[in-house]
Amino acid sequence: MPTEPDTEELVQRAAAGDDAAGQKLLVRHQARLRNMVRVRMDRRLAARVDPSDIVQDTLLQAARQLGDYLRDQPLPFYPWIRQVALQQLVRQYRRHIKAQARSLKREEQHALPLPDHSAIELAMRLLANHTSPSNSIVQQELRSKVQSVLAQLSEGDREVLVLRFLEQLSTKETAAVLGLTINGVKSR
Repeated sequence: MPTEPDTEELVQRAAAGDDAAGQKLLVRHQARLRNMVRVRMDRRLAARVDPSDIVQDTLLQAARQLGDYLRDQPLPFYPWIRQVALQQLVRQYRRHIKAQARSLKREEQHALPLPDHSAIELAMRLLANHTSPSNSIVQQELRSKVQSVLAQLSEGDREVLVLRFLEQLSTKETAAVLGLTINGVKSR
């Protein structure tokens, strides 16, 4: 049974003009992108926009930019397409949540903050669930402590944990997304 080509091979083939490889590249990471959008989506935005819509917009935008990406390859493929998805998410956030009368605050560059539910989900991922009643109580106490500690972390350190544990990026991908070295990610 033939195996699927890896992402790097598809990038090489697409750069050499293989349109089918380019299409495979664009759809290969849909589930990962949907998970990233879900993790980062503000609940107020989630009431208005489905993560799948943002992923679809991402794939359309990425298809338009694929030629430039293949020529320059500024990042590994997944961190690049993830960046396109994040831009789409920020665009929707500004359109639906930040839309307000013009003010000086509105003119500032707004980063997309991590929603509070990401700390809760991160705490639950870091602590395995147990089924006995006593273990369940202990786990709830630990979750509460972990959430408290996560809230005290710097935004950069919390971002590393979210990328690694919720978005399940590799250390190399995390480093590319954050503009850090691999050792920098590991030390954080």
